[in-house]
Amino acid sequence: MFFILSKILLFLIKPIVWIFVLLIFAVTSKQAKLRKRYTICALSIFFVFSNGFIVGKIVNGYEAGYPKLQHYDVGIVLGGFSGLNKRNNEIAFNGAGDRLFQAIALYKKGNIKQILLSSGSANLIDKKVKEADLALKYLKLIGIPDSAILIENQSRNTIENARYSLALIEKKNPKAKILVITSAWHIPRTRLIFNKLARQKIDYYPTNFSGNTEFVFSDFFIPNAGSLGAWEMLFKEWIGLIVDRIRN
Repeated sequence: MFFILSKILLFLIKPIVWIFVLLIFAVTSKQAKLRKRYTICALSIFFVFSNGFIVGKIVNGYEAGYPKLQHYDVGIVLGGFSGLNKRNNEIAFNGAGDRLFQAIALYKKGNIKQILLSSGSANLIDKKVKEADLALKYLKLIGIPDSAILIENQSRNTIENARYSLALIEKKNPKAKILVITSAWHIPRTRLIFNKLARQKIDYYPTNFSGNTEFVFSDFFIPNAGSLGAWEMLFKEWIGLIVDRIRN
C-alpha cells in the first residue's frame, strides 16, 4: 500500500500538475476575479519553476561532493538508471545511466573489486523485468567477469536497496569496505538510510550531477522545461528525506 501511495504522491508533486490544475480552475471559474487570480498563480508558478538559474543554484548546493577514494571491496550501484527497450529487449539507459558507467570506471581503475547491482522492479504493473538482471547482462556483454558482479534484484526503493544489499554483503563478506554509487542529488537521502542500517562506515560516490556551477544568459530569463523536472526530483528527495528522518 505504501509503495502505491508513494507513486500517487510522485504525480501530485509535479509543478506541471499544479499549473495544469490552476489553468483548469481559471477556465472553468465563473467569476472574472477568480479567473484572473488563478491565471496569475499559474503563470507565476510556471516562471519560478521553469527558471534554470534558480533550480540550478539550489540543486548544486544540495548535491554531495566527491569522497576521498580508497580501495573498496564492493561498490553498490543503486537502481533507477535504466529500463527495458521493448523494441529489442535490451537495456535502455536513462539520464541516471552514469551510475553504472562510473561504477564500471571505478572497477576498471581498481577502486572497487566487485559491483553490486541493487534494483528490482519499481513498476506497479509489470514486475517481471528486474533492472539488476538487465544490467547484469550488459556487464557481461562488455567483459566484466562473473566473479566481479553481485546481484540484488528484489528492491523497489532506496530503503530496500540498503536493506537487501547490506544483508547480501553481510552474508558474503561481513568486513567489506563499501562504496555506494548513485546520483549526486540522491546521496543525502541515501546516506541517511544506509548509515542507519550499516554496521561499518560507508563512503558515497556522486554521479550525474544536475546542479549548475556556471550559467548563461538564457538561464535567467527564458523558461526551461527541464527545470520543471529538476524541481520534481528535488521535491521527491526532500519528502523522502523528511519521511526517513521521522522513521529514524
